[in-house]
Amino acid sequence: MEIDSETTHERKQSDYICLDERFEIQKEMYRGQQYSQIYFARLHLMRTLLYSLAPSWKPHLPVCKVLGLEEGKECIIVGTLFKHMKLKPCVLDEYSKERSVTPLVKPHNFMHPDDSLILEDESGRVKLGGSALSPAVYVTGVVVALHGKETSAGEFVVEDVLEAGLPPQIERPLDLKEDKYVLLFSGLSIGSNSSNPLLFQLLVDHITGHVSDDEELGLAAQIVHVVIAGNSVEFPRKLLTGQNMASKDQSTLYEPIKELDIMLNQIAAGVSVDIMPGLNDPANFALPQQPLNRCLFPGSAPYNTFRSCTNPHSFDVDNIRFLGTSGQNIDDLDKYSEAESKLDFVERTLKWRHLAPTAPNTLGCYPFTDRDPFLIETCPHVYFVGNQDKYDSRLVKGSEGQLVRLICIPKFCETGVAVAVNLRNLECHTRSFNIQL
Repeated sequence: MEIDSETTHERKQSDYICLDERFEIQKEMYRGQQYSQIYFARLHLMRTLLYSLAPSWKPHLPVCKVLGLEEGKECIIVGTLFKHMKLKPCVLDEYSKERSVTPLVKPHNFMHPDDSLILEDESGRVKLGGSALSPAVYVTGVVVALHGKETSAGEFVVEDVLEAGLPPQIERPLDLKEDKYVLLFSGLSIGSNSSNPLLFQLLVDHITGHVSDDEELGLAAQIVHVVIAGNSVEFPRKLLTGQNMASKDQSTLYEPIKELDIMLNQIAAGVSVDIMPGLNDPANFALPQQPLNRCLFPGSAPYNTFRSCTNPHSFDVDNIRFLGTSGQNIDDLDKYSEAESKLDFVERTLKWRHLAPTAPNTLGCYPFTDRDPFLIETCPHVYFVGNQDKYDSRLVKGSEGQLVRLICIPKFCETGVAVAVNLRNLECHTRSFNIQL
């Protein structure tokens, strides 16, 4: 019997380096320390940087501390912004006898026209005025340099703003002559009402090459790495009551993890895969979220291609630097500031050189004492954010030739969309999966 010859596709290979060490909580111990120390560490490192940029920005102006301001004298001050927000939720209001009757303008955003900015350093704080610094753009925790002068009312009128800008970037390899892709997706939400196992299986079959179409098989062979950017499972809320569960309920609670492990098992058998924790996953709440315990994945964990990673997550593939989060940092910025699109928030964090400027003020994080792991010291080539409402992408260029691909990854369970990034030229496109019954 004669067998038709079929074209064989061999999966392309790549070099991978995990760079999550700074996000791992290993020897740190909580001894009742306050969050002021992480702000001091942030200010110290960012101020050193801004001081070095100030002479080329405004060479004729002196740099002063807040306590050294003189009325009417132009100068530069460097400090941490604090945003006074009228509608910002306060836990003390829940216990207040006199409840506020001021309605929220939007349920998802706490901006108000009367919001104002204050700059702080170790010596003191000063209220900021002027039109150069918009309260709608900035949030508490951003470190900036400001040019202006103090008025008789004690307000510092801002005339110009200096942000840290994009950090230095490692040189992108120019010898990549073939197309290789890193596939990014998020928000599988296995166990939720919106999840569809058939849709996930289509995605897995595409990655592993279990498809009949020769062209699609060729695309699958070009995938050298897979990243799942958080919110892989979703547990039934009615079971999470804080009470002891019956064995039947425990089994129901484990079902989404079991289904995820089966899917990861198939992917890890053919290509390396990183899984990041998200807001709904069984991991610690505060950033940086630690890797999901490998015992949750008995089928996938034995593979050396399977990696449970932190959130945020940083890694190199063929010397292309990736940096990304599961979306909490951008979702929090969306609550306390305004922008035309989520990509604007992503770009702002890059220019502020800080992944999560609102932590620890409105975004939970570990109380580090001598460092701030969220500072972006090296500019990535690809900066992605998971669990967004829709796909969006932008190429950002820095003043020193940096080139960064920004990506908003949509929720897969709602859109059926994964994002493929080409390592050769940083171009990206979506791969959509759909089931029509």
